[in-house]
Amino acid sequence: MSERDERALFMISVAATLAGMHPQTLRIYEQRRLIEPQRTAKGTRLYSQANVDRLRRIQELTNEGMNLAGVERVFALEDQIARQQRRIAALERRAEQIQQEAAIALERMRRQFKAELVPYTRPGTSLASTRRPVTGPTHRIKIERTGESGGN
Repeated sequence: MSERDERALFMISVAATLAGMHPQTLRIYEQRRLIEPQRTAKGTRLYSQANVDRLRRIQELTNEGMNLAGVERVFALEDQIARQQRRIAALERRAEQIQQEAAIALERMRRQFKAELVPYTRPGTSLASTRRPVTGPTHRIKIERTGESGGN
């Protein structure tokens, strides 16, 4: 909500008219903590546009058949959802930050190891392979077993 929506501008009679309710209904909702108007130094209730919007939401829910206990529960669940969504958004931002940091660290390690690593060559060979593939016939040696004993 914008700062404009949060400014307390309306006295109870005006807020009740804007919400389409009786002023006594607003007092009941305040007692049930469904609405929290600001107060002047002398105790006069002042309602913001956000308060009026909330009053309209209460009226919408009660017109659909919900009692005030149900409205309280709906608001509690909506507040819980809003908190969880903020938490998820913060966790997603943190996960993205960690991924970026990990990518930077990984690239730094690759560069470091690339500078330290040298290709391995077997002793007696050069970097270029000098071995030629065998193209001639291959010879097999047959080994026969003789004198096997069957005992221990």
